[in-house]
Amino acid sequence: MRFDDSLGTVLSADMSTPFGAQATWRQLVDLIGRGRVIATDTTIERLAAIRRDVPPPIRAASARALAAAPAPAALVAFFAQDELAIAAPVLRSAQLSVEEWSAILPALSPAARSILRHRRDLGRDVHRALESFGSVDFVLGAPAPVAETPPPEIAPVATPTVAREAPVPEPVVAPAAIAYPETIAAASPFLSIASVAAKLPLVAEARRRIEQAPPAAEAPSDGSTRPSGTFPIAELVARIDAYQRQRAETPTPPHREAHTPVPDRRDGPARPADTFRFETDAGGVLRWVEGASRAALIGLTLDHGAPGSPVDGVAAGAFRRRAGFTDARLVVDGISDAAGHWRISAIPLFDRTTGRFTGYRGTARRPRAEESAAPTRPAHSAAADALRQLAHELRTPTNAIAGFAEMIEAQVLGPVPAPYRAQAGVIRSQTSGLLSAIDDIDMAARIETHALDLRASDVPLTPLLARVAEDLAPLAELRGTTLALPDADPALAIRGDDRAVERLIGRLLATLVAAGGAGERLGVTAARGDAAVTIVFDRPAALAAYGEESVLTIDAESEAERGDDAGGAPLLGTGFALRLARNLAAELHGSLVLGDKRLTLRLPAAFSAEMEQASRT
Repeated sequence: MRFDDSLGTVLSADMSTPFGAQATWRQLVDLIGRGRVIATDTTIERLAAIRRDVPPPIRAASARALAAAPAPAALVAFFAQDELAIAAPVLRSAQLSVEEWSAILPALSPAARSILRHRRDLGRDVHRALESFGSVDFVLGAPAPVAETPPPEIAPVATPTVAREAPVPEPVVAPAAIAYPETIAAASPFLSIASVAAKLPLVAEARRRIEQAPPAAEAPSDGSTRPSGTFPIAELVARIDAYQRQRAETPTPPHREAHTPVPDRRDGPARPADTFRFETDAGGVLRWVEGASRAALIGLTLDHGAPGSPVDGVAAGAFRRRAGFTDARLVVDGISDAAGHWRISAIPLFDRTTGRFTGYRGTARRPRAEESAAPTRPAHSAAADALRQLAHELRTPTNAIAGFAEMIEAQVLGPVPAPYRAQAGVIRSQTSGLLSAIDDIDMAARIETHALDLRASDVPLTPLLARVAEDLAPLAELRGTTLALPDADPALAIRGDDRAVERLIGRLLATLVAAGGAGERLGVTAARGDAAVTIVFDRPAALAAYGEESVLTIDAESEAERGDDAGGAPLLGTGFALRLARNLAAELHGSLVLGDKRLTLRLPAAFSAEMEQASRT
């Protein structure tokens, strides 16, 4: 039998010296934090006994080391009672259950609980427990009461008048001679300003002098004002008259001509704005603008797939990932002060309670002299042209091989033994997959070089889905997967190139069916929204291990290493097929969103004759 005597060795060490206490502290915290020793009352009491002998930098280093270890609740509660600079690393990284947090929270200080309020990985129950301390954590503490002493006796000072040339200095009282009274009552931390000011020594002395002044005073025979502690109305009138006489005698400095015309901004175009701030909703649509014309900016969208989107791919890609972006391009049309080119930067916002994405908040500026906010058109790519040429050269011999294999399989040239016909069938199926891969490469190269010839037309969705499902029936049978088509409206149609739309939906469904498993059901739903047709595809369980965007990185080698022998997977990999589908959807003025459980394809909707149309008369 083996046992761990580390705890006994540590506890038996000499802790009477500063070095021994620090060594014991480090060892105990390390053993408890890594789970080698249970956090019992004995170990926690030993840490509490030597904490006073351990300098704060040593304790802070131990707290930072616990950030990378699953510290137990007892150790977290112990560190939470230390100084805030030492407790903060542990409170920011501790991973405890709801019950453990609920037991620790009452013993924490308001400052320590404020650290937990800024964490986003705690559960809803923990945040609800923190909210229950709100009325206690945000109350200002009242200072300790101070014994009130009477103000010192100060000799009365005559009030200065207009006739006096040199002002009489105010009496100076030493600060030590005045004991300031309690300004905030202990019963309630909130008092009015008047009640606080009334207890100040200077204010109390002024009130005392006013109360001791005689009710009436006769004016002296020399015309001077008798000091009475008040401000006579006659003196105020005299000062006003003196000011007016002095102003009349002083020459007026020269001004510019009174009839100088003031430029009217309405005569010309508005001055262009240099910057503005904005906020969007969860759909990426600008809903609040400050610093520029709202009429020209409200309603613009950061979704590059939306019709008429004024932003480039930087903002659109960040919007799909719910991430921040910097110096993206924005073009605003019109003649307002917001018209022209902009560079925009924004950060995403999330709801504190649910964690749901709520929109963006950002700023916009005009591009500098060395920058340009105009959407850049990709330069002519020689590599893409070479790829298209390679695809063309590969397609010709591959078609010839497939043709000869089909002739052998059909015995067009004469009788062929059964083994050779079977081999010819295998060659024909493999060349068919190779031709599909060549077509995908050619399509990707055309998209890269902007050489894709698209002609818009109305493409009915229901017949298209039926055709694609019929073509994929052998692959679905091979994989043991069921493809459930929607009961869509027969009038539902997509506005786009018929060949590109069919290829997009066909390749997307083929990729999903190839990733499906035995007995799995892949559902497809379709509906019409605001000027767009939305098609939702269920995501196969085999792709559940990948994140929303990491599925685009699946290549053919990783699928081969997975050991899937059923066949039917895309020759160039699932990631390439999905990237091609997303790029093709963007060329059709649509978008493909890869969700955690579903894939959402949006394409422009065709005009329906059943819908009402505004009159042009």
